[in-house]
Amino acid sequence: MLFNSFPFLLVFLPAALLIQGLAERFAPRLRLRVLLALSLVFYGYWDWRFVPLIVASILGNWIVARIFGKRRPAFVLPLAIAANLLVLGVFKYSGFFASIANALGGLDLPEPRFALPLGISFFTFHHVMYLADLRAGVAPLYGLTRYGLYIAFFPQVLSGPLVRWSEVMHQFEVRAFGAGWQERFGRGLILIAFGLAKKTILGDGLANYANPIFSLAAEHAPLTVMQAWEGVLAFTLQIYFDFSGYTDMALGIALLFGISLPQNFNVPYRATSLADFWRRWHMTLSRFLRDYLYIPLGGNRHGLARQLVALLATMALGGLWHGAALTFVAWGVAHGLGLCAGVIWRKIGFRMPAVIGWSSTLLFVVLAWVLFRAPSFDVAQRLYLTLAGAGPLGAALKWRLLLPAAIFAMVGPTAYDIAMKARPSKGLGLALAFAFVLLLLELGNEQNYEFIYFQF
Repeated sequence: MLFNSFPFLLVFLPAALLIQGLAERFAPRLRLRVLLALSLVFYGYWDWRFVPLIVASILGNWIVARIFGKRRPAFVLPLAIAANLLVLGVFKYSGFFASIANALGGLDLPEPRFALPLGISFFTFHHVMYLADLRAGVAPLYGLTRYGLYIAFFPQVLSGPLVRWSEVMHQFEVRAFGAGWQERFGRGLILIAFGLAKKTILGDGLANYANPIFSLAAEHAPLTVMQAWEGVLAFTLQIYFDFSGYTDMALGIALLFGISLPQNFNVPYRATSLADFWRRWHMTLSRFLRDYLYIPLGGNRHGLARQLVALLATMALGGLWHGAALTFVAWGVAHGLGLCAGVIWRKIGFRMPAVIGWSSTLLFVVLAWVLFRAPSFDVAQRLYLTLAGAGPLGAALKWRLLLPAAIFAMVGPTAYDIAMKARPSKGLGLALAFAFVLLLLELGNEQNYEFIYFQF
């Protein structure tokens, strides 16, 4: 049940709002349990066989937290964190690591391929954040229903954003249709409309540019320089509109239920350095990597060499988190090396004009996306060579969608800013209604792609 689908928009979401509203009115003590049940129904729609996995993960981690809260055994939480990561590793990386062992060690290990439970990377990281903070003494204990909602709340369970317990737990006290719900509801609808437009019009439209080019490269078909640039630029914009569109919809849907989730994108392609890019791109993941990996590895507290090693390791693991392939690791390492170069540059005291910083950062990010999107190093190499001119020039770029998408991605303001600053009015309501009609018609006319980050 994709956010960008008729079953979700016309059936599940209205039904969930109606059920939640009835629960708040006639059984207020049960409203959070109802919301948790709705979240599990949503999750189970994809594949009911994975519902026991997420339920077991919620129960297991909650029980561990209760045991720690009562007896304080020092070993319990590190073991629980390791167990969460082990489960993630089995489902997502067992075949990957077996293939590496076979290639490097001349072994003949079986390479298992498990069906990847949707959202497992995201809900695993939510468990890790809570347990790590509980061990640090900054997180309290919660009841099972609230903890279950923290993990499984349906707007963010599949692809985030990655939410700290401290950002959302207290909000579960807020009723979806309590005081001031109309304004919150309106802002939510604005975010949903923007997210749906980003995904269906821009993201999916750009996919029709990017996918054929990457397919040609994978098939070793003739490829021109302009085709290669067109495909890479299209994917650069596609992944932004696809994921930021999902995030806008997730934030908007959560607002309909009274929950404010953190912003995840802030015009990342306007960044003037690679560090600035990661402060703007997938902001909640960047924050997770900083607080739960980079800083524990030493951060910038133990000298330059330790800082560079921590930075490189963090980004390599961040790349691996995105997918069980060496191309993802290489993408992470590339960003890690770029960030290390930026640290050294700033240590030396060099300065760079903003326009040069922006253009060099954008070029680096665009070229790195090739590793992220290409199915193999061979395909990535072929694209890099063609981008560099190893091929016929070809026809000019097709700017009809690329140019407006690029302007929209770089100029802003963000959908989040627009929604938070909008003033409710009848005119705005009519405009939203008209926009939703057009977007629903667009959904019916065009091929709808799954959100890119669902595979992670």
